[in-house]
Amino acid sequence: MNGFQTRLRRLFSRENLPRSRAARIALGVTFVLLGLVGFLPVLGFWMVPLGVAILAVDVPIVRRVSRRVRVTVGGWWRKLKHAR
Repeated sequence: MNGFQTRLRRLFSRENLPRSRAARIALGVTFVLLGLVGFLPVLGFWMVPLGVAILAVDVPIVRRVSRRVRVTVGGWWRKLKHAR
């Protein structure tokens, strides 16, 4: 596991998220919606994947899609890395 993955795991550990399931879902939806207006200075497109990651904790469909995307992008990344 590289340093980036370790930092992500630490960032999304259960201790850093709200204990309430409803609060986590509300936080995730808020991040996704605010990320859609990413052209604004403080808000950014970076909020969309963060919101999806928070939603993936509680919503099984989001978890499956998120995992599928991570596996696909990871495969592309490995192919790109080995092509160099």
